Amino acid sequence: MSDLFRKLLAERATAPASITPHIGVVTLQFQLYGVSDLKAKRKAFNAMRMIWGKETDLAVAETGDYEALDSATWSIVAIGGTSQQLTARLDQVEKAIAQKIDAPILEVHREIL
Repeated sequence: MSDLFRKLLAERATAPASITPHIGVVTLQFQLYGVSDLKAKRKAFNAMRMIWGKETDLAVAETGDYEALDSATWSIVAIGGTSQQLTARLDQVEKAIAQKIDAPILEVHREIL
């Protein structure tokens, strides 16, 4: 084994082994009014996927009430370096969703993993 290879191995051993990201999930339950079919329901929440679904640190999905016409449940998963950054990011997204989506939010559930 060459000296250069030994040196590279020694440097690798002193480097941090891994960085564990923090993951946060916020689940929003919406009340819907005047929705006549599932197509209209999907259209009402199209901005959820189009705006926040394209963010690199977020994943957005409908997670419940799939067939219900009077309610919808959506979850947003975020990844961040620290729990403080993650909490701030989830606050920002939740506030933006409340302003952009024309449906009252009945319940918010948040978890930091």
